[in-house]
Formats: sequence, C-alpha cells, structure tokens
Amino acid sequence: MSRVLERRKQYLRLMRQATLERGFFTVADVAAATDTPRSTVQDWVNRLIEEGCVQLMEEQRGRHAARYAASSVMPESACRRVFTTIDGDQVEIYHECMSGGCAAFCEFHHARAGGALQSVRRDGTLQSVCRDGTLLRERASLGRRDVAVGLDPAPAVGIVGVFHDDGYIRQQIRCIGGPAYSLTDMMSFAEGVCGVTVHREGPVVEGEVVTRALAYVAIGIDDTDTGTEGATFALALALLQHLAKLDGVMPIGHRVAMLNPRLEIRTAGNSCSCIELAVEPDAVPQIEESAARFVAGEAASPEWGIAVRQGFRIPRDLRAYGRSARESVIGRGAAEAIAERFGARLHGGRGVIGALAAVSLIGLPHDVLLDPGRDVCAGWEPVE
Repeated sequence: MSRVLERRKQYLRLMRQATLERGFFTVADVAAATDTPRSTVQDWVNRLIEEGCVQLMEEQRGRHAARYAASSVMPESACRRVFTTIDGDQVEIYHECMSGGCAAFCEFHHARAGGALQSVRRDGTLQSVCRDGTLLRERASLGRRDVAVGLDPAPAVGIVGVFHDDGYIRQQIRCIGGPAYSLTDMMSFAEGVCGVTVHREGPVVEGEVVTRALAYVAIGIDDTDTGTEGATFALALALLQHLAKLDGVMPIGHRVAMLNPRLEIRTAGNSCSCIELAVEPDAVPQIEESAARFVAGEAASPEWGIAVRQGFRIPRDLRAYGRSARESVIGRGAAEAIAERFGARLHGGRGVIGALAAVSLIGLPHDVLLDPGRDVCAGWEPVE
C-alpha cells in the first residue's frame, strides 16, 4: 500500500509541476523524468483520469502525443509528515503541517473535540525552524470515544479512536469542511502514512489513517564542551540531523534544559540537551550505537555523556531525579541506579548525570525547562 501511494504521489507531483510550467504534460515527459516505461505511465495516467486528478487536453494525432493536465494546482498536501509512537496503552501522534495556521486550526478543534486525545500541543520542527508551531503533538489513549462534529461551536474535526494492530497504529478521524478535504485529498500523501480509507455520511467524513507503531527514543546529552570550545546544544542538533538520515528514523525535536546553576564544575550556565526520535523498534539498538559513536567522535570534552531511554511516559521518581539535578549535586552512582531502575542506558563520562536529567525532563514546556527555579514535578504533565 505505501509503495503504491508513494508512486502515485511521485507521478502527481511531476504532472502538476508540468501543468503549472507549460500548461500540459505528455506520457513521454513523465516516463523520461521517472525512467519508467511509457506503458506503465499510461496506466497511471488512465487511473488518475478515472480518479478525477488528470484530464485529457488533446487527443493523439499522428506523431503528436496526447496532452494531459493535472486537474488541480492546489497544494498536493498541506500535511508533510504524519507518524506515531506507542508506549504501553498510550500513543503519541505527530502531524507536521506546511502552515502554522493550519496546525493551529487542528490544535484548536482537536482540543475542543477531546475524543481519544488526552493532550494537544504544537512545536517547531527540525526542518522548519523558522515556522511557528507546525508540528502538532497529541497524546491519545487506545480505544474509541465518539465525537460529534459540526459547525461552530461544535468542533470541525476530532480523533474518535486510536488502535494498535500488528505493528501499526490506526487513527479514526471524524470531520467536516476543510478537515474533510485534508483527510480525503491530502493526508495519504504525507510521509509516514501507510494508508487512508474514508467513508461519507452526508457532509461528515470519517476515515482511518494507518501509520507504523514506532518507538519513542529520547537521547540526553551533556558535558560535550569545554570552557573554550564546543557547545552541547550545537552537538545535539548535529546528532539529531545525523540520526534523521538513517533508515527507520523520524526526527521529532530538540530540547534545552537548565540544571543546577550553582554547580562549580559547569562550563557556563549548566544546560543540557535532549533530542527526540521516532524509530522502527528493531532499529533502536543501532540508533543508540550510532549516537554514542557520533558524540564520542565530536565532543570537545572527554567527560561527554549520553543517556538513551525508550518511551515518552515519565514515572514520578524519574521526574524527581530531574528536579534533584536542578537543585543539588548528584553523583554518578545515583545516576546509574536511577538509569537501571527506569530502563535508561548511559554512555560516556561525568556527562551521563546531566544527560539522564535531560531525559527525565521530556514533555515539559520550554519555559519550565529553561528556568531552573520552576518545579518540574508540579503537575505540568501526568506522570505514572
């Protein structure tokens, strides 16, 4: 299914671009651009004509090839990426949009609808650092909880069900209007989507979006710099970009957190970094090995450390370790005990203490992470 959708997306992109530039395209144009037999392209053209995506402009006449045009020059998809991670009976849904406005619309209506969602928020993205909040992050519980959609004040779209089956996540979405257009005409083109099925009931559309059930992996990083060389945040960003190129990885984001500002051995203000990834479960050991090797090779300090933990839910006592790292001095032995208890793996020198703290603080707002005086255990996010 995903390969067919990818091929369809490739052909439509070329056809729409040619239509915008020249007003038409031919089978030979697409065949040459994709290194595909003309007969295969013609089959796709015929299929897309039946779907209403392409129309015949001029019939073939002798040596004059038939000319076609894409029937719409609307954006192929406002949805860049849709992917999911799972941790026990909870799922995080990530939906990266081309537009901060569209992401804000979905954030507002998804939060109003509730349904299967526990929380909704927006982040910036690695690919679109200058855009404001184009990554929608949603936490959901497995199961179905119906939502009535409609005109204001009712929500226009809501996630009514989330299910985990054989390595895949199925989101059931109910919507009208613009969100219905997104579901029926755009979401299948987003990176990470394995398939979309829809059915209509009058103006209301309900559909199912299928994505891989990926593992959430947090990698904390600390003590990679010296007083005169390097910066942990910069190395963390470089690591995120490096790992994002590997097969089976979807980058989520980068966080900076302040630890104890009174620590005597700090190089500057005593900040640490954490990067977040969605990873094919079988690839997690490879990602951990690649991260340790990359940081060891690039760190300016021999005391570099990383902590790697799978899962986005933070137990209360692990969060409390992060609070301790902001208020006091912690030894490596205490860090190793907490890491073993909560399934985190440590690599490197003294920096593992702050790296584990970075992992323990995932899920908190930026203003809390950056202010060491804020209490990280004061109910910012449910913990287990």
